[in-house]
Amino acid sequence: MPITIRADREKVSPKDVVDRYHGMMKKSFERMGVHFDNYSRTSLPLHHKISQDFFLNLFNKGFIREQSVKQYYCPNCSRFLPDRYIEGECPHCHQLDARGDQCEACGHWLEPEQLINPKCKVCGSSPELRTTKHWYFRLSEFQKKLEDWQASKPDWKSNVREFCSGWFQEGLTDRPITRDIDWGIPVPLPDAEGKVLYVWFDAPIGYISSSVEWSQKQGTPERWRDYWFDPETKLVHFIGKDNIVFHAIVWPATLMAHGDFILPAQIPANEFLNIEGKKISTSRNWAVWVDEYLDVFPPDPLRYCLVANAPENKDADFTWKEFQLRNNSELADVLGNLFNRHLSFVEKNFENKVPPAGILNDADKAVLKAIGEATGKIGKSLEDFQVRRATTELMELARTGNKYFNDTAPWALLKTDRTRCATVLNTMVQLQAALAVLMEPFLPFSSEKLWRMLNAPGSHRDQRWDSVPDLRIPDGHPLGKREILFGKIEDAVIEAQLAKLHN
Repeated sequence: MPITIRADREKVSPKDVVDRYHGMMKKSFERMGVHFDNYSRTSLPLHHKISQDFFLNLFNKGFIREQSVKQYYCPNCSRFLPDRYIEGECPHCHQLDARGDQCEACGHWLEPEQLINPKCKVCGSSPELRTTKHWYFRLSEFQKKLEDWQASKPDWKSNVREFCSGWFQEGLTDRPITRDIDWGIPVPLPDAEGKVLYVWFDAPIGYISSSVEWSQKQGTPERWRDYWFDPETKLVHFIGKDNIVFHAIVWPATLMAHGDFILPAQIPANEFLNIEGKKISTSRNWAVWVDEYLDVFPPDPLRYCLVANAPENKDADFTWKEFQLRNNSELADVLGNLFNRHLSFVEKNFENKVPPAGILNDADKAVLKAIGEATGKIGKSLEDFQVRRATTELMELARTGNKYFNDTAPWALLKTDRTRCATVLNTMVQLQAALAVLMEPFLPFSSEKLWRMLNAPGSHRDQRWDSVPDLRIPDGHPLGKREILFGKIEDAVIEAQLAKLHN
C-alpha cells in the first residue's frame, strides 16, 4: 500500500518506486557493512509464481474460502480502498492515525471497519461501505496447533509469548488475504480479476522464494530444499514487535496448512526504537535516513549506538546527543584510546614491531584469561540474541585492557625493566588481535582497520570465533601504520543533525 500511495502522489508506476528504493536500500546496506547471501525482492516473477502456488495449495486443501463482505469505497476516488488507504482512530488505544490493517502505536491488527471516523488517505473524504468479495485464510482452525507449538518454545522472548497469548485469549478469526488493488501478485483464480494477495500473506513466502533464487544462482537449483525441508534447520526471524502477529501466528499457521515446510525456531522480536522521543515516521520525515547519515559520519558509530541501545525488552530512544556521547566516551575514549596509546608507544620504543614476550606474571595471565572469558560471553550473548549484553562484554574487555595498561605503566618499566615492559606490550598486542575479531559483528570497518594496523596475516574474518583465545601475533612481527580508529564528534555537527531532523 505505501508503494501505491507514493506512486499515486508522484504520478509514476509502482514498479518505478520499487526499483528506486530497492537500489537505494541495497547501496545503504552495503555502505553500513550489512551483507546478504541473497538480497532479494518480492517483485520478482519467481516470487509471484511461488506465492501463487502456495495460495493454490492452501485453497485446494480447503484452508481458503471465498466470502462477500462490506468494504470501504471512496466515491471521490471511484475505487474500493485497500486497508492502508484508510486511516482513522484506533478502537484500542485511540491513536488518531491508525491504518486500516494495523495500529502501529499499540500493534493491534485491525480491519478497516473497526476504525473510528475513517478517512480516505488519498483525498481525505469519508468512504462508504459497499459489497465486494475476498478470500479468507481459515486462521481460526489453527489456534490449538499454534498454542501447542508455542508452548514447546519456552526459550522465546517474553514479549513474543505475551503478545501471542493476548491474541489466543481473544480467539483467532479467519482473515482476508486478498485486496482490491492493481499492484501486487494476482490471485490465481479465474473469478478473482482485480484482486491481489495481501502483502502479509505473500511477504513471508519471500523467505522461501529468496532461498530458491539463491540456490539457482549457486548452480544448485534444488539446494534450498536442504534448508526448508530439514527439521534440523534453525529458522530465525528478526523482527519488530509490530510484526509479531504475522511471524508468530499467521505465517506459522500458513506453513502448517501447507504441510511441507519447517516452522520458525526462534522469533527474537524487538520493541520500537524511537527518535528524540517520538515514533519513527518515514511519511512525516521523522527519521534518520541512512544514506544522509553516511554522507556525514562513518558507519560504525551508528552501528554501535543502535546495538548498545537496542530495544530488546522495551522501547528505546535514539538521540543525537547520546549518539555523540557513546562515540566520544566509549568508542573514542575506551576502544580508540586503548589502541592508539599502546601502538604509538610500540612504534616509538620498539621499532613498530611486536615486542618479545618474557615470563608472564599473574596480571598478564589475567588479561589472556579475560580474552577467553569474553569470547565465550560475547558468543553466548549473540546466540541468545542479547546484542546489548554482547556489546557490554566487548567494552568490558577493552576496559580490562586499559586498566592493565595503566596499572603496569610500561612508560615507567621502559626505564627500569625493558624486558618486563616488552612482555606487557606483547600482551596488549594479543588483546588487540582478539578485539579485532570480536569487534567484527558490531564494528566491522574498525575491526578491519585494526587488523591492518596490526599487520596481521590474512583477514580477521578468516579467524574462527572459538580460536580467538589462542590467537597470537608472533614476537618481532612488524606492525602496520597507526591510524585514529574513532574520531571525536563536535557539538556543532550534532546540532546540525538535530536541525535537519526538526526541519
